[in-house]
Amino acid sequence: MNITQDWNEKKLVEDRAIGQLKSFGYTHKTGSSLDQERDTQSEVVLKKRLTQAIQKLNPWINENNLNKVVRNITHLDYTNLMEANQYFHEVLINQLSVQQDLGKGRKSQTVQLIDFENLESNEFLVVDQFSITNAKGTIRPDLLIFVNGLPLVVIECKSPTLPPDEQIGQGVKQLIRYQKDSENLFYYNQFVISTSNDRARVGTIGAKVQHYSSWKDPYPRTVSEIGPSPSAQDILLTGVLVKERLMDLIQNFIVYEPEEGRVIKKLARYQQHRAVNRAVNRILHENTPQDRGGVVWATQGSGKSLSMVFLATKLRRIAELKNPTIVIVTDRQDLDQQITNTFRRCEFPNPQQAGSVSELRDYLKQGPGSTIMTLVQKFQEAEGEDSFPEMTKSENVIVMVDESHRSQYSSLALNMRMALPNATYIGFTGTPIDKKDKSTRRTFGNYIDKYTIEQAVEDGATVPIFYESRLVDLHVQGESVDQLFDRFFRDYSEEDRERIKKKFATEEAITASPKRVRQIVLDIIQHFEDHIKPNGFKAQIVAISREAAVLYKNMLDELSDYESKVIISAGHNDKEEMQKHHLSRQDEKDVIQRFKKPMEEDSLSFLIVCDKLLTGFDAPIEQVMYLDKPLKEHNLLQAIARTNRTYDKKTYGLIVDYFGVSRFLEEALGIFHEEDIKGAMSDVDAEIPRLQTRHRKAMRFFDYKNQDDLDGCLAVLEPEDIRNEFDTAFKHFSESMDMIMPSPKAKPYLDDLKWLGKIRVLAKSRYHEEDGADISDCGEKVRQLIEEHVYASTPHILFEPIDILSNRFEDKIDEIKTPESKAAEMEHAIKHEIRMKLDENPVLYTSLKERLEDLIERRKERQMTIEELLEEYREMIHEMRNNAEESKDHGFEPEQYPFFQLLDRELDAHEEENLKVLTHMITEVIQNHAVIDWTEKEDVQRQMRRNIKKQLRASNCPGDRVENVAHQIMKLAEVHYKQIAY
Repeated sequence: MNITQDWNEKKLVEDRAIGQLKSFGYTHKTGSSLDQERDTQSEVVLKKRLTQAIQKLNPWINENNLNKVVRNITHLDYTNLMEANQYFHEVLINQLSVQQDLGKGRKSQTVQLIDFENLESNEFLVVDQFSITNAKGTIRPDLLIFVNGLPLVVIECKSPTLPPDEQIGQGVKQLIRYQKDSENLFYYNQFVISTSNDRARVGTIGAKVQHYSSWKDPYPRTVSEIGPSPSAQDILLTGVLVKERLMDLIQNFIVYEPEEGRVIKKLARYQQHRAVNRAVNRILHENTPQDRGGVVWATQGSGKSLSMVFLATKLRRIAELKNPTIVIVTDRQDLDQQITNTFRRCEFPNPQQAGSVSELRDYLKQGPGSTIMTLVQKFQEAEGEDSFPEMTKSENVIVMVDESHRSQYSSLALNMRMALPNATYIGFTGTPIDKKDKSTRRTFGNYIDKYTIEQAVEDGATVPIFYESRLVDLHVQGESVDQLFDRFFRDYSEEDRERIKKKFATEEAITASPKRVRQIVLDIIQHFEDHIKPNGFKAQIVAISREAAVLYKNMLDELSDYESKVIISAGHNDKEEMQKHHLSRQDEKDVIQRFKKPMEEDSLSFLIVCDKLLTGFDAPIEQVMYLDKPLKEHNLLQAIARTNRTYDKKTYGLIVDYFGVSRFLEEALGIFHEEDIKGAMSDVDAEIPRLQTRHRKAMRFFDYKNQDDLDGCLAVLEPEDIRNEFDTAFKHFSESMDMIMPSPKAKPYLDDLKWLGKIRVLAKSRYHEEDGADISDCGEKVRQLIEEHVYASTPHILFEPIDILSNRFEDKIDEIKTPESKAAEMEHAIKHEIRMKLDENPVLYTSLKERLEDLIERRKERQMTIEELLEEYREMIHEMRNNAEESKDHGFEPEQYPFFQLLDRELDAHEEENLKVLTHMITEVIQNHAVIDWTEKEDVQRQMRRNIKKQLRASNCPGDRVENVAHQIMKLAEVHYKQIAY
């Protein structure tokens, strides 16, 4: 018998899931064995088991009430699925009420359907092939989870032999069809799962495939505890279907939130569930209020506000905490309103929003059970008070501070701690600060949980943010503004000129000059039409001042037909032109709701702002922020995160920088934890060198093959390790292409992308590959290019990428008018070349890096003129270009020359000819040992290192330096000779 007959969905996926669920304590039943318990095959609730469970959990209940409760549960009569589902969830959590006399008169008694405290009092079934028949036909979900006869979870299994990018999608399509064809099954559903074992995702009713999420951390278990090499399915089922976890999710981690005229059911993502439970464990098990607190680091856009709702919900339910007072604190009115609205929309019971200082004090004195929303600004002293009074000494107070990196280092925050001296403080932030004078961790305690930008992007919780600089020349006819100013006011004393300049010639005034804004608006219109509007997305413009925002609006109206709205704060002395853009709070809400709608429903395309809507504003349809304002530190990261929300077919957010905020990123590195900045912004132009490298790595597999020879090319990919390596290279190349795609600079690579995509698909087919990279992660534009082969090929817009080492780079620099702009462009290019080549040639590029840093510092301290700086930059670029020529002049191959330069630096007393001989001998040693995967084989590396040290000693390398030099040579070998035998 062919063993591959057993490689099917049932064996590989269903049976594995059933086995795992049985290990969790579930009982397995087949659908057919339960048919005798149902009156008809249209019934989805196992009435007999439900009846028995209610009797067991509520032994006092009489037969009349028992029948009434069962009928109520099995005959839900609502106008739509979501209403029925929400009602049932409410009943499940908060219980039904019946009138019955238990000896003290007829009173309301609550009826438990599930015992959430004593889990073993409930019956947990996993049922396969359970048929449900109605007028629309028959459906047969692969697996159903019944608890006390109630069908709470539906699992759809798909074969791992399907194309990898279709496995989850096909399962979700099936689940959506089930919801239409057998709606009553999903009245009771808590969540649904689509799995192929290799891939597994969880979602809720009504969700599209992009809203299903993986479950990467089975907290409180670890991945290693599940077993050797657990699959995505093993991890997800452990994370959500272990009995304790299932009950916890149902009770504390499901909300129904109205959005845009409909209700969305939301289940916590794994990081929200983990963060909340870690916080709860710390609160319950640490001894002092200070130890019970800490920091939840959750990157913007990953559901921070909902995490606070989930945490508050769970804290309310824990008996040991005796109904604590919960205080939610932020520092901005819009955020206070947003969080309050989130709690109210999720129907959290009675959140009280403090409208004044006195109201806050009254709320804090109420005692246990209050949920209070407030601005930190309301913790201020009243007139005549020397300090803020103590409101309560209770330890039964939990304070959650949103955006805790801000304002928690001020006197107001001190007042809060004086008012609530024994409270537990938990800080939520996407941008923790760690400076000498301000430290989020020092203020709140150690991290409770971390969920960084990279993790959010990798999980699909947010999209990556790309950065594009489009700086506008701020100089006038060859002179700087300063030079022009000094000439214009030459009749004034130097002191007076400085006073005039300080008051009137501000950066803000120059930035908001009409001629400059007009040029930017023309560029925005073109960019929006070319890259944003075709995909149905919208834009935000951030201006330097309220006046500049209105100017942007007027220019946009004059130069285009796009509808835009200005949202700014009102000033008491505003002129009529500004007053036209004053909005009431309700009008502002209406504008924001219009902006969030799809373009076909509402054509409002641009929001123009100054300070408002830069934090706490979620509009997933926004893909681009046109930024013309100096933002720094956490304000910069908070603002750019407006573009990182997920949306249908949105693969990235984009910041188009007209001001030059990228220069503030290095400053931010000193303020934020380095891990948080890493990956925050990616420069579109900076991606070009990486695209070139990734393109080369993907194409090198077929360097000596005729691309028309399909069989020959596929033969290259026959070994599994080569195929896996090619898959990784192709994925990286596709990712870079997706980032560059709005730019014509991507065009030279399109044909190769198309060809490689075909080869990859055909290789998967020929070699029956069961796994592979998910092609959807390459972005919508790239996916269409690969699958539909639709390419723009207009010759006149074809531009090749400009490499810093090409002569065309100088031509590009010469086109720039001002010396300052030339220097900025050259510095930018040199930095990226150093970053790309540092591992390949650490001697040369470390030297260049140090030299560049020195030049930047000297220029900053005015120790050199701009002309001198430009000359130094030209020399550095010349040195980079000449490196390849020097390699030939010394008789080396390009990959050998870095070894010579390393030895020349380390063995400075040796003659050049001796160093050349030593270089050839050492690189020969490396080539002789560089077998396939040598970098993974410790025995090969040991032998290579031993022979390298032998050559060094034979060449009179000082004994105390042999080890260090050999280590550096090995690192270089991994870069230059990793693929030598492929």
